[in-house]
Amino acid sequence: TFDLGFLQFLVGVDDYSSESDVIIIPSALDFVSQDEMLTPLGRLDKYAASENIFNRQMVARSLLDTLKEVSDDERDCIAVLERISRLADDSEPTVRAELMEQVPRIAVFCQENRPSIPYAFSKYLLPIVVRYLADQNNQVRKTSQAALLVLLEQELIERYDVETKVCPVLIELTAPDSNDDVKTEAVAIMCKMASMVGKDITERLVLPRFCEMCCDCRMFHVRKVCAANFGDICSVVGQQATEEMLLPRFSQLCSDNVWGVRKACAECFMAVSCATSQEVRRTKLSTLFINLISDPSRWVRQAAFQSLGPFISTFANPSSSGHFFKEEESKNTEDHRSAEEDRDTEDVTTEDVHSRTEKPPSDADFSDFTIKLENTREDHKPVPSNSQSETDYQTETFLCCTLSSESCGEIADENKQSSSFCSIATLQESGLRSQETSLSEQELYNSFHFWRTPLPEIDIDLELQQTDQIMPDPEIREGTKDVTVPASSNITMATRKELEEMIENLEPHIDDPDVKGIVKMLVSGNVFVLSWYLISVCVELFPPHMQNIDSTLRYIHNDSDLSTNSSFSPEEERKSKVQDVVPQALLDQYLSMTDPSRAQTVDTEIAKHCAYSLPGVALTLGRQNWHCLKDTYETLASDMQWKVRRTLAFSIHELAVILGDQLTAGDLVPVFNGFLKDLDEVRIGVLKHLHDFLKLLHLDKRREYLYQLQEFLVTDNSRNWRFRYELAEQLILLLDLYSARDIYDYLRPIALSLCADKVSSVRWISYKLVSEIVKKLHMASTSTFVVDFMNELVEKFCRCPKWSGRQTFVFICQTVIEDDCLPMDQFAVQLLPHLLHLASDRVPNVRVLLAKTLRQTLLEKEYFLNSASSHQEVVEQTIMALQMDDDNDVKYFASTHPASSKIADDAMSTASSTY
Repeated sequence: TFDLGFLQFLVGVDDYSSESDVIIIPSALDFVSQDEMLTPLGRLDKYAASENIFNRQMVARSLLDTLKEVSDDERDCIAVLERISRLADDSEPTVRAELMEQVPRIAVFCQENRPSIPYAFSKYLLPIVVRYLADQNNQVRKTSQAALLVLLEQELIERYDVETKVCPVLIELTAPDSNDDVKTEAVAIMCKMASMVGKDITERLVLPRFCEMCCDCRMFHVRKVCAANFGDICSVVGQQATEEMLLPRFSQLCSDNVWGVRKACAECFMAVSCATSQEVRRTKLSTLFINLISDPSRWVRQAAFQSLGPFISTFANPSSSGHFFKEEESKNTEDHRSAEEDRDTEDVTTEDVHSRTEKPPSDADFSDFTIKLENTREDHKPVPSNSQSETDYQTETFLCCTLSSESCGEIADENKQSSSFCSIATLQESGLRSQETSLSEQELYNSFHFWRTPLPEIDIDLELQQTDQIMPDPEIREGTKDVTVPASSNITMATRKELEEMIENLEPHIDDPDVKGIVKMLVSGNVFVLSWYLISVCVELFPPHMQNIDSTLRYIHNDSDLSTNSSFSPEEERKSKVQDVVPQALLDQYLSMTDPSRAQTVDTEIAKHCAYSLPGVALTLGRQNWHCLKDTYETLASDMQWKVRRTLAFSIHELAVILGDQLTAGDLVPVFNGFLKDLDEVRIGVLKHLHDFLKLLHLDKRREYLYQLQEFLVTDNSRNWRFRYELAEQLILLLDLYSARDIYDYLRPIALSLCADKVSSVRWISYKLVSEIVKKLHMASTSTFVVDFMNELVEKFCRCPKWSGRQTFVFICQTVIEDDCLPMDQFAVQLLPHLLHLASDRVPNVRVLLAKTLRQTLLEKEYFLNSASSHQEVVEQTIMALQMDDDNDVKYFASTHPASSKIADDAMSTASSTY
């Protein structure tokens, strides 16, 4: 059987003749000739009136072409638009949907030809768009909604039409008696179009109805749409309208009885916060957010924790962070960049001044930074200094610990010199306990200053003492830190025998890196001294081995005080995380994201969200509050999930900029070193920003990584060639950070290895690396480096027994010439003779590339075009020899000037490509 309807669609006929059982089908050429005799309007009328759906669809699809055919005649254009209006009444939904898909294209055409088609879109097309917003067919409605947004985005609808034709229809569609689906879709359109129509129209026409929809008691779908788009509306109407009209509605939505609505509120919380003042964020929004983060629904809590970091970032002070929110909308983007640059410059300058002008503190300076050790008496509460007697002062012990201003803002002046070591010292009786200093020392007391977990880096080399008091021998004091113990304390000094027993207990686990580090610390000095606190920290590093050293610990500390003296109390630990930038409850919730219980009760990837937001939170808190985040950062850096560590690896360079060089060296460098030895998925994060991180380090610390760069050549999967490609790109950047000697000794071998890589893409970028090394070595004061390097290139590649190596030499020479890495007179002496020698190479691919290099690159240089050049003749002779080569490709490239001269194109045109 033959489908006559399909035939009609193909040839464009509406009927057919039949006599008896015979179907008479005219030839296709007959129909073509008939259509050619019709005018564009005639064809349009013919197929628009067809009973065949496919014909009417084809008419809708070809409307733009028809309009273009008659665009010179204004009356014909108007006639086409009138027929579009009639076609819009088609009973078939697919025809109406097809028509609506063409409307944006027709609107663009009408706008471009507005002189000949005045107000065509507003009169003929826009009414169709807004009418279809209430169409009974879902497909037609969706198409018209998409078309409306496109038209608004491209500014094809006049402002007057938006106010008089679009908004009234949307307001009507969101009326209480409107169809449920239509109402929900109309609300969504109102929200999405807000940013396109601007604040005035949104505030006058959309905002009142939007507020009503937020309180729709009958349909939670409407409330959910309002909640999902709440941030967009707030960002458009501004701070005043948000706080006066929208915030009460948002508060209601945050406590909605449908969890989907509350979840939508959590997801848009940052956008809402950006449209409010700092005071509102702190007093109102924080309370709402805490409720969401403790919501009964797991899905709501999950969304809230994902938004927690972004919400905290809205508390950033624009003057210090460079981030400007809604209330600073008068500042332009350039001002933002300028402020951020000023902030960074000021911070770096301040740190540089401190690091250059201040001397390391002497023993006499320790008294300025003394911090009271927690009293271990009955209630463990400090006694006010003004009530203590002279005898009490003489028996008190103080912990002298020089802390950086970034990690301990409470200590006196934030501009004091920072240091990386802690010591235990006894204050002298005379002068230090006078009435003049008692007040300042009372103010200095703070639970934050006490020893706390985890212990910072400790550098202690103390003489073992068997008594409770420090020996007053000046020779001992000269080489060691002074140590004393409170008279009321149970801490005693470990004997050498006891510590040797402890080390012996640890030996079976020496393969554990943590155990190895502890043993190394214990045996690093001539004598030993340990407190229970230090041992307790060691225990925390390797819980499985706790039983093995428990007996040794009991020698060092009395059992009766284990619970009180081992570490900070929970209250004191909490105080160490206190700051005043964001509401403390928000920060506490953020810090809890690393708690394993959160992964079970909230989200298995909650730690990843925490890691993702950490740079923003750190920027908000400022480097002076880094102590609040340090423990969390270290926990994330050692997370078992590689995705968490990968997230940190990709952002560690940004965090380094925020923290500054001192905190970076102390807290980020160890983490960075760990990432360098991690999985490839984590290593790639630090590799991609290797230059960005290393440039922030001091030169001596930066040079330490020269020894590790070679390790990047080894990957878990040898086929991971993009890893080596990224390494080559980073090495190009790193050339600016190191001296010529370092480049020659460490970067040169890696570059040569990459030039021989199995993958062509790696080799191409490596040629660029080698050429840049040549340039750097040439610019160095010691000229022997560049000469030695070029000799090595000749020996390793030009004289390589493999043709691919000889081809590599040509690529390198081409790059050196193109990038002007060497003066042409030096190139002519050092490399040109060896390059021209390859004209007699037995492999055509080498000769082809040589011909390209000579023709397209070398002869473009003025030096070789000058007849006075002694090298011009030999170059021309070589080209003439290549023009008579047996290989046709060599002849072609030696005789002509192909347009392309890019190295990648050359490489791809040869057989050297591996993948």
